[in-house]
Amino acid sequence: MNFLNEVSQHWPDAVSLAAGRPYEEFFDDDAPGRWLDRFRRHLAVDLGQTPEQVRRTLFQYGRTKGIIHHLIARNLAVDEDVHVDDEAVVVTVGCQEAMLLVLRALRAGPADVLLAVAPTYVGLTGAARLVDLPVWPVAGGPAGVDLADLRAQAHRARAEGLRPRACYVMPDFANPSGTSIGPADRQRLLDLAAEEDLLLIEDNPYGLFPAGDVDRVPTLKALDTRRRVVYLGSFAKTVLPGARIGYVVADQRVGGVDGAVGLFADQLAKIKSMVSVNTSPLAQAVIGGALLEHGCSLVAANRRERAAYTRNRDHLLAGLRRRFPAGSPVRWNSPAGGFFVVVTVPFPVDDALLRRSAERYGVLWTPMAHFYDDGRPVEALRLSVSAVTPAQIDLGLDRLAALITDELTRTTVPAG
Repeated sequence: MNFLNEVSQHWPDAVSLAAGRPYEEFFDDDAPGRWLDRFRRHLAVDLGQTPEQVRRTLFQYGRTKGIIHHLIARNLAVDEDVHVDDEAVVVTVGCQEAMLLVLRALRAGPADVLLAVAPTYVGLTGAARLVDLPVWPVAGGPAGVDLADLRAQAHRARAEGLRPRACYVMPDFANPSGTSIGPADRQRLLDLAAEEDLLLIEDNPYGLFPAGDVDRVPTLKALDTRRRVVYLGSFAKTVLPGARIGYVVADQRVGGVDGAVGLFADQLAKIKSMVSVNTSPLAQAVIGGALLEHGCSLVAANRRERAAYTRNRDHLLAGLRRRFPAGSPVRWNSPAGGFFVVVTVPFPVDDALLRRSAERYGVLWTPMAHFYDDGRPVEALRLSVSAVTPAQIDLGLDRLAALITDELTRTTVPAG
């Protein structure tokens, strides 16, 4: 992520099809102040706090688990049909902190390993490195996860004397692959997790953005009847990325060092108290006010965004078809929603190629090699459709096509 930021800052005029940021044209300068006032009224009117208590809630250090946990639980019930106790929710500094807390809690000893569907979001693998938790890749593929390989990796880890603790998965329009897991495979995944005694860490930043008018598929957490799923959520894509508010739902019952049984969320809160103490109450208040303004449902609130991402996805796919017609060695997938499309080319894609693309062709994208942990060359790149206009997509694709054409010529012309 630092590398991509460096490249984009060095070549600011390049068209960026790299960043997975939300669409900025819908940002409302007046919204944060309005949402803050709405949450302030909620504290005073709905929760009965005195003016002194309202000020303390907003301006002082707060609960480690957060002050909008009850609104998040309500949002999950309304939008996802997920019903959990408020105390099972820990509000975090972005979803990145949620990942770090969960992985730190799972890493109990040197034998512990984490399974993760590959290609894997770099924030997850980076957090795992920080807590010294090895990540074992599980094949993804067009179905989103290879269940046979997941079982095989769990068995292989145990055969080597290791303890697979959980499997990280992004079932809806995954970053970076764009793939999704179908309804039948979601239930099979839950059954496999129970059989293999694995937790599933479900990361769901893009679930509200299926393309077109198709119905959304239930999350793993909505289907979870055995508390196998630890659910990671974020308001960066659905409300406001600048607020940096995420959360984790951890309703599993676990034993503590003192032998007492409590919520997994309580263990995460203890770790958080040593990491960030608490999440900014003012930032939480902004998100809480947005939830209240929309009746704790973000589905309708993101209707414009969903339409924009669908439009951009369709425009990108049509542009790829025009520039690389049948017979071309260039291939790509067609995700059912989300932010990302993966383009496969017949030559290695690395950081050096990205720098050349930025400097000479004026277009940015993300090498897929960043999402694998084995260091092998990867002949694919990720394009993001979320933060651009159709005109920018056209310009970016023209420049990308020129780069690819030149690379194909360079790699196929015999030396000498």
